[in-house]
Amino acid sequence: MINFVSGHRNMVNLEWYRTFKAIYKTGTLTGAAESLFISQPGVSLHLSSLESYVGYKLFDRTGRKMVPTEKGKVFYNFIIEALGKLEEAEKNFQKSTEKHTPTISVGMCFETFQITLEPYVSSLPFNLIIQFGEYPEMLENLDKGILDLIITPQTGTTTNIEHEAFSSERIVLLGGINVDQTEFNQLLEKGDRNELVEWLKKHKWYGTTGDMEHLRRFWQLNFNKYPDFRPNYIVPNLNSIVRCLSGGTGLAVIPNHLGKKEIEEEQVKVIWEGSPVLENTLYFATRKKSQYAEEIKVIKELIRKVM
Repeated sequence: MINFVSGHRNMVNLEWYRTFKAIYKTGTLTGAAESLFISQPGVSLHLSSLESYVGYKLFDRTGRKMVPTEKGKVFYNFIIEALGKLEEAEKNFQKSTEKHTPTISVGMCFETFQITLEPYVSSLPFNLIIQFGEYPEMLENLDKGILDLIITPQTGTTTNIEHEAFSSERIVLLGGINVDQTEFNQLLEKGDRNELVEWLKKHKWYGTTGDMEHLRRFWQLNFNKYPDFRPNYIVPNLNSIVRCLSGGTGLAVIPNHLGKKEIEEEQVKVIWEGSPVLENTLYFATRKKSQYAEEIKVIKELIRKVM
């Protein structure tokens, strides 16, 4: 990675701009840290350094949310095009100078990376860059050549990209192993969805910062409405939820493959798969012509092992 750092106190670090962009797009320090794969204190340090450099606040801190100030919005619009060109130049520079060791860029969600590629990174015979972000943005970056492979539940319409279905994820109601679901099963057999909702709302719920998509979709599909409550505990990511549920009594709605190991070890359990079932097809998306076909094949095989 190219890092533009100077000993002169009036020079700005490119990483400050990159961090600013991540906070702007994710809306939280935690989200920015996850997308950049750095620590939250590091994100805070970059932001405070940049604000000190420009001389004004770029964000207002509202609870956990980072809301851009008017000057922050102007600043974002001013730098975003130039920053994009620098990031693309950085990637192309890496490829041209590392001819003997290819660099493969992969886009996926943070949780999927943790359970699939993370254990194998040190053994890969090529360089690897992982990008976290929203699926539409990753599809766009794949088409532009910034990414070489993405794992996504969504398909685009670009003719340059091909999608290969390789697995599926079922969105389920997951609970700690100590959750007593006797009454829930009775209500389920009785068929009264309103009473089911009341039973569910009596329990403690886990969620992640700014992301209730799984919960909303599950609730809408099974109860024909959106949830009218917020989770009691907000944790950094979905894998954190599984760890928090282990051996406890809370509830969460998440993809079943994320808790596969803990389910097998009877630390957590699937309370309900829903009726109807909510399921996503997962795809490998690549450009139709890639010079890294062999390296991409290695990554696909590693991911298939787990999923």
